Amino acid sequence: MPAPERIPTGRLSGGEPAAEPAASLPGPADPARAAAVPEPAAGLSAAFLAEGELTVRGRIREASNAVLYCTVEHDGRSAACVYKPVAGERPLWDFPDGTLAQREVAAYEVSRACGWDLIPPTVLREGPYGTGMVQEWIDPPESSDEVPELLALVEDEEPGPGWKAVGFAELGEGRTALLVHADHPRLRQLAVLDAVINNGDRKGGHLLPGVDGRFFAIDHGVTFNAEDKLRTLLWGWAGEPLPAEAVEVLSGLRKALADAAPLAARLAELLTDAEIEALRTRVAELLRSGRHPEPSGEWPAIPWPPV
Repeated sequence: MPAPERIPTGRLSGGEPAAEPAASLPGPADPARAAAVPEPAAGLSAAFLAEGELTVRGRIREASNAVLYCTVEHDGRSAACVYKPVAGERPLWDFPDGTLAQREVAAYEVSRACGWDLIPPTVLREGPYGTGMVQEWIDPPESSDEVPELLALVEDEEPGPGWKAVGFAELGEGRTALLVHADHPRLRQLAVLDAVINNGDRKGGHLLPGVDGRFFAIDHGVTFNAEDKLRTLLWGWAGEPLPAEAVEVLSGLRKALADAAPLAARLAELLTDAEIEALRTRVAELLRSGRHPEPSGEWPAIPWPPV
């Protein structure tokens, strides 16, 4: 399911800021101006996002926090990106204020360490509205035929071939349907990554289709809590043995999280000591069990709304 909040044309508006930023957030972007923005450059580096000149084009209105559609220019090259200033983050009862941008960057760093390329390049930097997260913009494919079908509601009691069951959903008027997700290797990698980073908000709208049938995961602000917060639509593999590739990746990640290792040092700039220790514990538990986690029953297993 593509995320409507990540489609700029006709969906940029002023609205009310989620929090009081250093300056007023931008109003609606001019459609002609938005259309003239360069296409996102494939394979942007984190250095490009961190060092380029950031220009705000408009605000994405559907997002719960302040999310700004921007361009970044560096060495004669221009690309589209997303900028989420810390000043625009809504307070959450179970996360420290002003830390969501750091968590998004930490999620990217862990994904990169896993070698899975699931999260677009993401950096923490200064911008027109203060410190914030900047992430490569993912444009949808030109043809809908290239968009992989990852989530669906079906009327059957059991999922069909190539699908995994999540659970039954109430549709109203006494009707129910089975929520399923694709039995897709990249989606399974994401399920493992979400368990590692303790993602409390894996919705269908956080999966963006890219080119060549690939997709990318976004919106990782509510991650890395020291307490169990895993909420996801990707429960279809719950309790099943982890793929051999995932076990190998997790073994490497455990080494990368050792004290004084580069990844551990980088995460120490973004997370608390308790959150990093909880991260190590989750990786160790996944390796010990050798299985995908199951809902704990102590926390809602599926985010709401699910998209």
